Amino acid sequence: MVQRGIDFQAEGLLDGLDGDQRGERLALLRHLESEGVPLREIRRRSQAGTLIFGTADRVLGEDTRMTVREVSTLSGVDVEMLNAAHRAMGLPVPDADEAEYTDADLRSARMINVARAAGLSDDDLLELLRVLGRGLWGAAEALRELPMKLVLRPGMSERDLADAYARVVAELHPLLDPLMSNMLTLHLRHAAQSEVISEMERRGGDLPGSREVAVCFADLVGFTRIGEEVPPLELGRLAMRLDAIAADIARAPVRLVKTIGDAAMLTSPDPQALLDSALALIAAADSEGEDFPQLRAGAALGAALPRAGDWYGRPVNIASRVTSIARPGSLLAEGALHDAARESYRWSFAGERRLRGVRGAVPLFRARALAEDPAPTAPRI
Repeated sequence: MVQRGIDFQAEGLLDGLDGDQRGERLALLRHLESEGVPLREIRRRSQAGTLIFGTADRVLGEDTRMTVREVSTLSGVDVEMLNAAHRAMGLPVPDADEAEYTDADLRSARMINVARAAGLSDDDLLELLRVLGRGLWGAAEALRELPMKLVLRPGMSERDLADAYARVVAELHPLLDPLMSNMLTLHLRHAAQSEVISEMERRGGDLPGSREVAVCFADLVGFTRIGEEVPPLELGRLAMRLDAIAADIARAPVRLVKTIGDAAMLTSPDPQALLDSALALIAAADSEGEDFPQLRAGAALGAALPRAGDWYGRPVNIASRVTSIARPGSLLAEGALHDAARESYRWSFAGERRLRGVRGAVPLFRARALAEDPAPTAPRI
């Protein structure tokens, strides 16, 4: 039911505002009122500083508000599990009597029953939600900021900004479901192929079509921590800059296979060419200055299977694992790659490590260019 004649001043929704700012806020409040947004929702958004998103959320069908008990009744999922799911996704858990749940929450709650019917335990489901929540939080923030970036113009009133934002959201929203679904499907296919090939290797099976290749991963040091301190779009800028640097350095016979968020993957049939590119990539990151994180790299040599532009197999797994234990600003390589390029670099033995998913201990060596100062560079970020 549409409310009429709300006294926004008496409700305290204009407190602290004067002149044009007060007039703009009143126009926006009246607009939301005319759209049928309940006073309690207007008050909630005012406190949260999200009034301009009210119209857009109605476009997304997020204007229905329910309590957790109502969602439980409609979905058939107990309140305890609904609260646990919200916490797992990194979302705040409202009080039992607060009408903070939307149609999207109800749809998600009903999926819990689907997962249970498929044989998934609640513990496994909550762990899946934790992983998805960590990944999708940044995506959601970036997707919310993107329409604002498209519509924001100097001198816009709050009402005009809310309307323009809602229009762009209405245009972009139909793209999101297929985009996210297709991307997840592609990643699942890649992960499944990688797991099957790794299992074959663990059992001593041959990989038909495999060939020797040198593989390197290089990732941005502290990227996860940085993600907690800067806006998602700034984080995306760092990832895009890494992609551009890696693409510029990867010259034949070295190939940039892909960038995955904070990491770049390089391959080459020539071990020395790969190591040269990896060291050049680390140096290029250092030359970006204090605002760009250092890189650390891991590399390996061995038989791997090329498929659909990607590579699968033991050297890929080793290079990925080694990257996570390399020092900032350094390149760590396993024994076979060290032996193949022993004379072209200065090497220091870094010990043997057991790596997840890899049989046996792996000898590791730190590689430096022959003319490089051996003193390690202190991490910046």
